[in-house]
Amino acid sequence: MNDNSILSVEDVHVYYGSSHVLQGVSIALQDGVAGIIGRNGMGKTTLVRAIMGLVPVKSGTIKFNNEVITNLKPYQIAGRGIGYVPQGRALFPSLSVEENLKLAARTRTGKDWTIERVYDLFPILQQKAKQGASLLSGGQQQMLAIGRALVTNPTLLILDEPSEGLAPVILDEIIETFHKLAQSGIGLLLVEQNLHTIISLEKDNLYVMVAGKIAQKVNSELLLHDKKAREQLLGVAQQDTPVSS
Repeated sequence: MNDNSILSVEDVHVYYGSSHVLQGVSIALQDGVAGIIGRNGMGKTTLVRAIMGLVPVKSGTIKFNNEVITNLKPYQIAGRGIGYVPQGRALFPSLSVEENLKLAARTRTGKDWTIERVYDLFPILQQKAKQGASLLSGGQQQMLAIGRALVTNPTLLILDEPSEGLAPVILDEIIETFHKLAQSGIGLLLVEQNLHTIISLEKDNLYVMVAGKIAQKVNSELLLHDKKAREQLLGVAQQDTPVSS
């Protein structure tokens, strides 16, 4: 792997009991955005949970900014500057919007993601600051999950299925937010089933995961325009809806 990678995953193997879930996975994020796409059950969530120290790595190496973080505790990994937006958001439903943000907020030298800045990014959250997280819409909950990760002041943000359950108009807003974050210098690792979301953000650095392995690193335009490649790599027979780039 390139020593200049923000994140490198090298030949990582993960087991659940006797089930060999990740089978020699290797990816690298030099800067900007990388995407991992695949169907349900291919190991995408297990991979990001392994990066975050939430499942044990049997063998292989995970590095962040050239430091080995394999099997560190999740709080140690987060403390090094990796923010995580899990699938399903995992908010604290009984807490208010502001309490969810305050619980995660931390100060890092030279970083400036404060709760106020999150409110600037997502004004609707400020309007609902005292409202319980469980009462938010799906899109607002996703904004809160992203904001909660941002107030940890990460240099890399990992997002697992951020498009899940979102209406198209809200998804477009979330994608625009990702563009802003990438332009601000935060690295993004996006894990998705939704080809539209990936293509809207990243054209070249896209990994296709199949059955616990990286089947191929592709240009996303290939998957967009090559029906046979989509069927072979993603098991998707149709993607005829135009995808904006």
